[in-house]
Amino acid sequence: MSRYRGAKLRIIRRLGELPGLTQKRTRRIERPGQHGKIAKKSTEYGLRLEEKQKLKYNYGLTESQLYRYIKEARRRKGVTGLLLLQLLEMRLDSICFSLGLAPTIGSARQLVNHGHILVNEEKVDIPSFQCRKNDLVSLRVKTNSKALVINNLKNRKIIGVPSHLEFDENKIKGKIKDFCRREEVLLNLNELLVVEYYSRR
Repeated sequence: MSRYRGAKLRIIRRLGELPGLTQKRTRRIERPGQHGKIAKKSTEYGLRLEEKQKLKYNYGLTESQLYRYIKEARRRKGVTGLLLLQLLEMRLDSICFSLGLAPTIGSARQLVNHGHILVNEEKVDIPSFQCRKNDLVSLRVKTNSKALVINNLKNRKIIGVPSHLEFDENKIKGKIKDFCRREEVLLNLNELLVVEYYSRR
């Protein structure tokens, strides 16, 4: 199944705020659809599904990609839910978003796809590229997107860079110091429900 490219505000109204999907806000608070104003009784499965959908839409993943991340998090030693979030936050598009180079993860993916981002001074055009500790992320010198990135940095709504990253705004260079901490993940999510959702597969 391909990545979602439909109406983003419908997703926001259904799942709540997703900082990686869009910076837009909606005045309407009821869920989308014909019966959105009617209070819906949610089941345990429904709650787990919604948490999984939040993760999927926020990071712009397909179902098969998310399942691969779940399997990788299970394979590693530690708390599966936290490891899953750390894997997703170490994607190159997520790092560019956290540094403020783009207003959303979708915009950051486009920057990476078009070859504007360097990792350790080498061009990387794969948004799902897994960054590591001490990697340096920068913008190509001869790029027509420099003005756009500078504008994004000036107008960013999320103030400050997470503690696991280091950013020099003058040189437009970032360094990954460590894995992210749970409290610094912007997405309001119960990751244990996502792990439970996939526990039967």
